[in-house]
Amino acid sequence: MSHDYALSHSEPLERDARLVSGDAKVAPGEIAIAVVIGRTSEFFDFFVYGIASVLVFPQLLFPEFDPLTATLYSFAIFSLAFIARPIGSVIFMQIDRRHGRGVKLTIALFLLGGSTAAMSFLPGYAQIGFVAAGMLAFLRICQGLALAGAWDGLASLLALNAPQRHRGWYAMMPQLGAPLGFLLAAGLFAFFVSNLSNEDFLSWGWRYPFFVAFAINVVALFARLRLVATDEFTALLERRELKPTPVWQMFRNEGGNVLIGAFAALASFALFHLVTIFPLSWVTLFTGRSARDFLVTEMVGAVICLLAIIASGVIADRIGRRTLLGVCAVLIGLFSFAAPFLLSGGAISEAGFIFLGFALLGLAHGQASGAVTSNFSTQYRYTGAALTSDMSWLFGAAFAPLVALGLSAKFGLAFVGLYLLSGAVCSGVSLLINRRMLDIRD
Repeated sequence: MSHDYALSHSEPLERDARLVSGDAKVAPGEIAIAVVIGRTSEFFDFFVYGIASVLVFPQLLFPEFDPLTATLYSFAIFSLAFIARPIGSVIFMQIDRRHGRGVKLTIALFLLGGSTAAMSFLPGYAQIGFVAAGMLAFLRICQGLALAGAWDGLASLLALNAPQRHRGWYAMMPQLGAPLGFLLAAGLFAFFVSNLSNEDFLSWGWRYPFFVAFAINVVALFARLRLVATDEFTALLERRELKPTPVWQMFRNEGGNVLIGAFAALASFALFHLVTIFPLSWVTLFTGRSARDFLVTEMVGAVICLLAIIASGVIADRIGRRTLLGVCAVLIGLFSFAAPFLLSGGAISEAGFIFLGFALLGLAHGQASGAVTSNFSTQYRYTGAALTSDMSWLFGAAFAPLVALGLSAKFGLAFVGLYLLSGAVCSGVSLLINRRMLDIRD
């Protein structure tokens, strides 16, 4: 190792952190707290942007277009982060290998919080024209790159340190960050929408949640670095359980596992935006309901999702994580037939769509992360799990609001059901292929 390389690596800092924090082992519960904090901060950034894609950016950046077209353009920019995530994994895996996980996490979380906070200063079309949309697109790509770099392996560390009979319980804990992040983001937006005039909200009120993101990410950074510096994490790295490997090498040897893992969770990732971002756009564009009222309804749904994620841990430990994912794929497929009728049936039916959709999302998403990660050999598990997550978001969630809104506006809500059904079918087929492969190996 060269002298310059040694100076630029984070291992000395992580070694000092271990000395400061002591050599006592960290219990799975402590790991879980850091994981939940980290995931909550990421999803807060994620949902702040998603809600603004409906309530703010169409009017701020595309006032020359009708509301539907402006929202579709806003959703097109929304998808850029998910396209950038696999690229970010390639970049940050290299940083991890060369400079250490502490350096990688610090860069990624400051980039994530910084790019989100920078959006709070974004000028509108009235000031600089369509250049404002270009600036937002650039910052959105930065978010996607940073989200890939924020992959820390703590969820894998949690699973590997969990008791054998409670793997499902500990696997669901990182997923709690999704409803918690949504509750924070939706609560802030609901508060400002309720207490400000439309002019004040579009002028400055929407900017506050974006600026808060930077402070939240700083807290999350320190919580996660403390775990990265533990002896358990270091020991797992030495055993190559969580060691980054070159992305192209992993794809060449075990790329099929990435595809199987990505499609196995496709139903839950497709449902993810169809109960959070898309219905908010549909209701605000095509019904008379206020954004505040619907955000409150979605917040109740997020609480249901939180409880369902917890329930998924209990159920998965009884019947198995992959079995639960298969059952959820069937249930989401059935839900896809009811979804168009619920969304078009008035306020009570819309609430039913949200509550039932969030419940299914919690059960499925609670076990979606890393359910087939064991397919990877030890050498490629860390990199393979990161790329599987990237591809799940890209295939299942990236274009869901854009496609669902575009198809439903042109052809009717039935096409939203078809879109969701396609995700459920893909998940079912992928899980069957995975089971067949495991039977062949055995």
